[in-house]
Amino acid sequence: MVADPLFFRDLAYVFVAAVIGGGLARIGRQPLILGYVVGGMLISPLTPGPAVSDVHTFELFAEIGVVLLMFSIGIEFSLQDLLRVKWVAILGGPLGILLSVALGLGAGSLLGWPVLQGIIVGIVVSVASTMVLARLLLDRGELHSRHGRVMIAITLVEDLAVVVLIVLIPALGALEPGRLLAIGHALALSAAILVPFFYVAAKVVPPLLTRVARTRSQELFLLVALALGVGTAAITHAAGLSLALGAFLAGLVVSESEYSHETLARLLPLRDVFVAFFFVTVGALVNPRAVVENLPLLGTMLALILVGKLVIWTVVVAAFGHPIWTALLVGIGLTQIGEFSFILIQVARGAGHVGDDVYNATLAASLLSILLNALMVRYLPQWIGRARLARAGAAVDAPADGQPLERHVVLCGFGRVGSAVGEALATFGTPYVVIESDPDIVKGLKARSVRCLFGDASDRRILEVAGAARAGLAVVALPEIERGHLAVRHLKALNPGLSVLARAPNADGRQRLLEAGATEVIQPELEAASTLIRHALGRLELPRDQVRAYLERFRGAMEAQPAAASPSGGALPEIHEYSVGEDGLAGQSLREARIRERFGVTVIAITRSDGETTLHPSAEARLRPGDRVRVFGLPEQLSAFLQEARGGHEPGPDPV
Repeated sequence: MVADPLFFRDLAYVFVAAVIGGGLARIGRQPLILGYVVGGMLISPLTPGPAVSDVHTFELFAEIGVVLLMFSIGIEFSLQDLLRVKWVAILGGPLGILLSVALGLGAGSLLGWPVLQGIIVGIVVSVASTMVLARLLLDRGELHSRHGRVMIAITLVEDLAVVVLIVLIPALGALEPGRLLAIGHALALSAAILVPFFYVAAKVVPPLLTRVARTRSQELFLLVALALGVGTAAITHAAGLSLALGAFLAGLVVSESEYSHETLARLLPLRDVFVAFFFVTVGALVNPRAVVENLPLLGTMLALILVGKLVIWTVVVAAFGHPIWTALLVGIGLTQIGEFSFILIQVARGAGHVGDDVYNATLAASLLSILLNALMVRYLPQWIGRARLARAGAAVDAPADGQPLERHVVLCGFGRVGSAVGEALATFGTPYVVIESDPDIVKGLKARSVRCLFGDASDRRILEVAGAARAGLAVVALPEIERGHLAVRHLKALNPGLSVLARAPNADGRQRLLEAGATEVIQPELEAASTLIRHALGRLELPRDQVRAYLERFRGAMEAQPAAASPSGGALPEIHEYSVGEDGLAGQSLREARIRERFGVTVIAITRSDGETTLHPSAEARLRPGDRVRVFGLPEQLSAFLQEARGGHEPGPDPV
């Protein structure tokens, strides 16, 4: 067998395009899929520069990406997520899709499109990207807000609706008089496949996965999971249905077992690679000339997405009893299309329902809608919140009574953590001003006559109005590290002597906040570990002075502080630094070295030869000769680690 050099050259092009596009998206804080599509355009035969020789070969890889994506969606799918917001998702979701289809049909009739094209355009613009939406909500800390829950639930219904639409789209030609039975046949065929698969989910797959899990072979477990996903997709495809439908059903089968999380964890890296292939291939198929030649079509689709969907979802959510402001926020969040629109337009093009002009316009509309949606989600909610508070007669830019405060507390964020701090301050009669970006929370605080401001706590102007320059303390309880970092920087710039307490989601975030000027940073995981250790050792009735000394050592290690002297009467863990030699651990990652498992010591920092220090490095951090590794452990554990790190030589540890 002779390898085709052109194929491997093209394969390299695809990977390089994915890396470049993904890197640019990460730098620009845009969704990765957007970067992948842009990367694909760079290697397209339809654009200048290096190009793949045969795009259709990579469309096969893209199909694998679709299968793995739908398989993982099936594994993650949960009816419990829908029940949390009940009818607005279960009934409102399909209603919104039907209204979007009607909107596409109406726009098509006005513009002279064929009826089938109007229906397809309406279907394509009806579904938003759960991936993009969830990422935006996470970045803003709004995933668990009221509008965040409604949006995610609606997109979950849309994900399920995609499975039905994939079945229906090929049969839409049957809308001609006398051929409606084809749709009924497609639905009956789907039901004939769904019913036995739910039986399989309860009877066959869980015991099978249990047997495979007992082998303790990660490779075998992944292969069995892939066999279920790809095999089911092949069965549905042989029955005349889509690969994506079969993959989704296979995911539902696995989701009923107790090994669904393990399966998803093993699958995600492979899925992400092939999904990147899918979006790079999509980008390579975009014809910029065709898009430019059909700008009216692109403009119409963007209007349907950005204006039409905003109106539709606002009306639908409000009709189910939610406040108009919540409905507006939901409508803003759903004004985009993404990966499932790509899948649906591919199915429609494959069935001959639309031409390349609609296909290219859909791809371009998805890219532009994601970009514009990110801007809308970032800025429009603040404008809406200000309008809402102004309408309610609440002051937006000044505390409740307008009187300036001295030596008060500026409390940035009033979520679960910030509200607990606020109640404690109120209990002791300590004056404080809250800065919060959720208008519902601000309205409630105003009703209680609590001094508060609506706005972003990372905005310097808002901090000035809150009196940060005259404050005696600031508490930054923001869930997003970027906003928290900016808030700390601005607070210290306004009041260099101000004590700032902040929370951090992880060690990296803690270090960033300390560098920004935070006086003390609380890391929830560290606090939870310290509390559990204290309670566990207390239950065992161990000497209190030794327990206290151990906790001081533990916290010092986790916070990368020098170790205190050991108290007499017992051996306690110590913090030491070692130089990695040419032998031993050199060249290995922390995961490969298994330092904690083999020696019982914890790596708390790595200092490279150029002076760069990484606190609490990840398992993928690789040790190099000359690195200074700071570790935490008992003396005998440290001695064993030292011998390995120095390649069998044990000259003695280098204490911190």
